[in-house]
Amino acid sequence: MKKARLLLQDGTIFEGTSFGTEGESIGEVVFNTSMTGYQEILTDPSYCGQMITMTYPLIGNYGFSRDDDESRQSFAHGLIVREHAEYMSNWRQEISVDEWCREQGVIGISGIDTRMLTKKIRVHGTMRCLLTTGSEDITNLKEKLANAPQMRDQVARTSTKSTYIAPNNGKRVVLVDFGAKYNIQRELVERGCEVITVPYNTTAAEIRRYRPDGVLLSNGPGDPKDVPEAQQMIRELLGEIPIFGICLGHQLFALACGADTEKLKFGHRGGNHPVKELATDRTVMTSQNHSYAVKEDSIQGLPLKVSHIALNDGTVEGLEHTEYPVFSVQYHPESAPGPQDSGYLFDRFLEKIETSIRKGETVHA
Repeated sequence: MKKARLLLQDGTIFEGTSFGTEGESIGEVVFNTSMTGYQEILTDPSYCGQMITMTYPLIGNYGFSRDDDESRQSFAHGLIVREHAEYMSNWRQEISVDEWCREQGVIGISGIDTRMLTKKIRVHGTMRCLLTTGSEDITNLKEKLANAPQMRDQVARTSTKSTYIAPNNGKRVVLVDFGAKYNIQRELVERGCEVITVPYNTTAAEIRRYRPDGVLLSNGPGDPKDVPEAQQMIRELLGEIPIFGICLGHQLFALACGADTEKLKFGHRGGNHPVKELATDRTVMTSQNHSYAVKEDSIQGLPLKVSHIALNDGTVEGLEHTEYPVFSVQYHPESAPGPQDSGYLFDRFLEKIETSIRKGETVHA
């Protein structure tokens, strides 16, 4: 077995066994508390530039199936596990976690104390790290990590480079791809929508040319303040077209309206995060993956109201515009972490579209 080393920004070193591809990678170390869904996690573009620590101790036991990918490739910079399964048992299995990581160019390390690492992240926050399968001197590795530039172009890396269409007979929705998961498109197509997926830097004028009934702002990686062109596009479309924002799309909607965002200490990543909808007093279990959140005090005086809150820490999980048919959530309604509690949000989006069409308020109408 080839060895691998994980060097944290604070100088902590973990030594374990290498799997997946060989080489060296630098990123931000984060943790995910999901017990299943490792393939969907690894192919979620929102993990671009990050090293994913899985808190569940055994990863890879049911293998990988290409039908379960959530994007065209993995954008993660590393996978950190307590134990990776060398043998898999599932009727849908195609390849092992080791083979899949080799194909995707993802470096993996197993055999380390992921519980200790997770506790460290919870106490000190997410931090930069370097993962290597080489034997280079630790002093040189520390220097590399200290001098590595901060990644700021994650959205550009993960977004589609060209427009593509999923034809259908229903409502026409423009999906702005900031690093979108495939299941967002699937949820819309299942509801009869024609989905036009466009790059992250598509302008409001270009979106209007498609004469959409609605616009969906997708999830994506990184700091929302690194995508100012998207904020401008949203500002121009407010009041013209119903808009639904998910995760990064939620944060960009808030920034476009004049609110502010902040980086969380260690973020929310997992499939069991409770969120309360204030209008109904109903709590749902959600799938989440984000480092940033909307600052609640920054929306005061703006035409926004908080619609959902996280029960674990009270952070903003949803917003509604008080004048226009625009709303957003911080979590992932397209995911199914077991319960499918949040799928109704896509229906709500289509209801807002239908109402706007009846009133003659949309560009398409």
